[in-house]
Amino acid sequence: MTILFHHSAFEAHEMGPHHPESPARIRAVIEELESSGLMARLQREEAPMAREEDILRAHDRDHWEALKAAAPESQYAVIDSDTAMNPHTLEAVSRAAGAVVQAVEAVVCGRAKTAFCAVRPPGHHAQRDQAMGFCFLNSVAVGALYATEALGLERVAVVDFDVHHGNGTEEILADRPGMLMVSTFQQGIYPGWGERPLGKNMVNVALPGGSDGKALRAAVLEQWIPALDAFCPELIIISAGFDAHRDDPLAGLRWTEADYGWVTEQLIAVAGRHAQGRIVSSLEGGYETRSLGRSVASHLSALLLGETLGSA
Repeated sequence: MTILFHHSAFEAHEMGPHHPESPARIRAVIEELESSGLMARLQREEAPMAREEDILRAHDRDHWEALKAAAPESQYAVIDSDTAMNPHTLEAVSRAAGAVVQAVEAVVCGRAKTAFCAVRPPGHHAQRDQAMGFCFLNSVAVGALYATEALGLERVAVVDFDVHHGNGTEEILADRPGMLMVSTFQQGIYPGWGERPLGKNMVNVALPGGSDGKALRAAVLEQWIPALDAFCPELIIISAGFDAHRDDPLAGLRWTEADYGWVTEQLIAVAGRHAQGRIVSSLEGGYETRSLGRSVASHLSALLLGETLGSA
């Protein structure tokens, strides 16, 4: 079974007219899943609010308190040049982190084999003490640390295929025992670093602008898979950004929906070898809504097919 975690709060958060990280993104995902028939194959559950104890495994208390203090009663509170809060942001970010925690618990405890968190805002740029790049709380880092520190897993792998480097996740998880992070991202774009790993448990693959699915496949087969197989993860958590798609306006990689299906299949195989098939995926970037919806559908189709084959 694959669970979809979602909540209406993810459409209420917005950062102003014409901002690329808009409620239209999540609407496009849900509409594509419904029109394609995939929604009928998913168990849909409401994303809960995150517990403070779970947030504070990944973030400093001062950061969390600052977010709560900044939350406006009306209009916007500007965090940085491209990141702002409206009156609904705090609930959305808490439910995004809560979704990943609940998904990890469901998968680790055997209630589901895989889960997808259809959430926003994204989280992988959020550092331990700083919101940035459309991100406020690092939901994937929160979920990964919940898996090891609350549920007792010894080895958790984070996989990030967003077009932008997951600098926040790297900063939080670098050199932490029981953690491995593998990623691809476009070289030289926001946040502007990542080519030099912060820890020995980081496999960072920077791809030149214009790279297509062949570059993704080479990175996965030559660098990700050997590292993942050597690590033997008990759980894989995916930062699933879909802005490396060739139609996305914020970057310059040239992936297609088929590439997202292929990389998902590779991760399913790794999870089958080492993690009892357990995968949690959480939405990060993707800003051209039609390609975003199709790419998420490709990703989830692969997860559902992998689950069916695994139980055959």
